[in-house]
Amino acid sequence: MAQFEPTKQQLKTAGASLVYVAAEKRGGLFKPEQYFVEHPISFPFLLDEDRSVTKTYGVYHRLGRDAFNIARPATFVVDPKQTIRMIYVGLDQRDRMPVEAILEVLRTIPKETK
Repeated sequence: MAQFEPTKQQLKTAGASLVYVAAEKRGGLFKPEQYFVEHPISFPFLLDEDRSVTKTYGVYHRLGRDAFNIARPATFVVDPKQTIRMIYVGLDQRDRMPVEAILEVLRTIPKETK
């Protein structure tokens, strides 16, 4: 999440909006409410407590060497006409799509679609 805060103006200029989704319980290990008090973010955030969203998008990760009952880090770029322009699913919990690569995908979306 922190990787996007410095680029929020670039994302807005590119016509993008952003939503975070975390496969996490409100009172889980991540302690999301406490985290957001200490690290405010500019974008909407969904706690996927029952994992229904992460399962629907195919990024749920039941068990792995660095994960248990959470989601793989993933980025979906969807244009305003609801066409998926790009999907990136991380190999492990530290694997994220670079912000510059996301901005590059956004630049390829035709202006009439935005």
